[in-house]
Amino acid sequence: MSMSWADPSTGGGECAVPERLGDLAPSFVIARNPEEDSRLGYLVRLPVEGGEMVLKAADTWPRTKALYCHPADWPDVPEIVETVPVRACRRRGVAIDLVLERPRENRAQFVFTTARGREVVFWQSPKTTARSRPGVRVPTRRASGFDELEILIDTRERYPYRFARQQAITQRRALPAGDYGVAFDEEIIAVVERKSLDDLAHRLIDGNLTYALAELATVERAAIVVEDRYAALFKLPRVAPGFVPELLARVQVRYPNVPIVFCDTRPLAEEWTYRFLGAALAHIAAEHDNSLEDEQ
Repeated sequence: MSMSWADPSTGGGECAVPERLGDLAPSFVIARNPEEDSRLGYLVRLPVEGGEMVLKAADTWPRTKALYCHPADWPDVPEIVETVPVRACRRRGVAIDLVLERPRENRAQFVFTTARGREVVFWQSPKTTARSRPGVRVPTRRASGFDELEILIDTRERYPYRFARQQAITQRRALPAGDYGVAFDEEIIAVVERKSLDDLAHRLIDGNLTYALAELATVERAAIVVEDRYAALFKLPRVAPGFVPELLARVQVRYPNVPIVFCDTRPLAEEWTYRFLGAALAHIAAEHDNSLEDEQ
């Protein structure tokens, strides 16, 4: 079988550039499926890190709905339909993000999931994803499917969230950064630092926020959550309008991997923290499971 699942456990790494392939950059290639009786009439070849992945699909692009895909072999003499240069092809958790070098139909995801006890792959685009979610839905109280999320609270946090409205349990523990975190195999994999508006403004003005951001940046998934609106930064007393937002913009450019999220109120900030930590833990758990499957 010419198809390779190409180390799906790795969360990073852009698509590899072939050493010699007619001096071509990585390409997304579509060919006709030589299996005449197959309902999946096309083959797609992805230049994922470490090799290639070949899937068969019913169409050349998910235009109206997500397309079901199945692993396949690349034929010796393919009937090529289309070849498109690739800007990025990267595995992130349970999905492969594909970005093509063309103005339209240039972004897609190949999502790996389970249906009826077996692994399946769906090829989706921004248009099909939007159609499948026509309106905003009120989420369930569970974060990323966890029946009970264990959230670690730093021992120095004086007025912590209780997460009483969420399905979570808490435990006090000294964290390397932030006020709240989650662990996988005893390793802290995500943290959130809580800020009131006054505290954020004060730390921006005296310059101490950069030290907190530098500490947070040592954790791969970290964020600061603010218990107020962004607009409130322009209404601070005894401060020229725009001064604090300008400081905020500068530190965000300096530390782009640590987002600062404004959540209107303390309860919403608590909810966002719960969701962020749950999503981070689910992402790491999925990568771990994929790694185990790849080793077997």
